[in-house]
Amino acid sequence: MAAGEPAGAAPFVHRVTVGWGDCDPAEIAYTPRIPAWALEALEAFWTQRIGVSWYALHAERGLQTPFAHLAFDFRAPVTPRLPLDCEVVPTRLGEHSITYRVRGRQDGRLCFEGELVSVFVASGGMVPHRPPDDLAQKIRDFIPSA
Repeated sequence: MAAGEPAGAAPFVHRVTVGWGDCDPAEIAYTPRIPAWALEALEAFWTQRIGVSWYALHAERGLQTPFAHLAFDFRAPVTPRLPLDCEVVPTRLGEHSITYRVRGRQDGRLCFEGELVSVFVASGGMVPHRPPDDLAQKIRDFIPSA
């Protein structure tokens, strides 16, 4: 699937290898790793589907996307036994913000789901900024139809 594919295309999935070092004494994923994996999947989505990395967004376009909201629900333990597939779906593009849904699955079993909201701001000033038209259109292409 290429950047700008129409809505209804298969969701973007980023595969994560869960290592033993990612786990706590209970032999399941250390809780703070889950938001980190979701953010890793979001960055991969931007690079592979939108066509610009977060670094390039900052360095070349003068924009950043800090997060204003993170919410996660845990459904099943994440273990190092299997890869973790993180599905990314942008669900809303506002005037200055973007909302995503990220679902993590191991062997098809839902382990977590999260809602994340980031805000477009000008680099260096944290002043809200509209996303550039070309990027906004690419993002809209991945938002499922209502």
